[in-house]
Amino acid sequence: MDEDRICGVNAVAAVFARRPGDVKRLFYSEAQRERAGPLCAEVAKMHRPYRMLDEAELVRAAGTAHHGGIVAVAEPRRIDIIDFVRPPKMPLLLILDGVSNPHNLGAIARSAAFFGVHALLLHETPLQAMPSDAAYRTAEGGMEYLVLHKTRNLRKALVALDPYYRTVAATLSPDAVPLQNLPRDRPVALVLGNEERGVSFDAKEGCRRHVRILGAGPVQSLNVAQAGAVLLAALTNPLA
Repeated sequence: MDEDRICGVNAVAAVFARRPGDVKRLFYSEAQRERAGPLCAEVAKMHRPYRMLDEAELVRAAGTAHHGGIVAVAEPRRIDIIDFVRPPKMPLLLILDGVSNPHNLGAIARSAAFFGVHALLLHETPLQAMPSDAAYRTAEGGMEYLVLHKTRNLRKALVALDPYYRTVAATLSPDAVPLQNLPRDRPVALVLGNEERGVSFDAKEGCRRHVRILGAGPVQSLNVAQAGAVLLAALTNPLA
């Protein structure tokens, strides 16, 4: 994308909190005028435009009717290619392998930020959704609090991460162990897969462990965003 169009009060507030210099323009409805006031002051200091718009104009500016009454147009987020020699090191690294729905990407980013995850690695393939207007809107600001990395070779990335992390794929495969049985003695790199196909073959082969969420009802599995929230809640809670 040439520009990020960030919609909604929480998402716009997060952009101003994390990368205010990237904001190029700000638009808002009359209903959000009071909330927009302090943000307009920041934009004015940067000598950049802001305007109150009617509904039709705001829809055009946002590119969606789901704008929440406020839109920040910003420079696109920088997404660095992961460094195989010096990969990011943290207690929990979240990896998305072909999550194709931008709303799922946004929901996962929101959960990740909520549970204190600091970085997200995206497997850059035709299947994988990348940050977009819909993803930012669904993330409710969460995307801004994650350092974003990408790779086109997930198997090589997992090899690079292996010395520092326990690499774990969330799957429904027969060899997947219940999450409760996963050792917690080292950082975890958790891979979530595509909504229909699940984790790719290369990712499964590259991960040391496979885990699954044990359910109690007749439905086989959860939506990937729901599964991600369950897994992140457990992995960030030392008592789980």
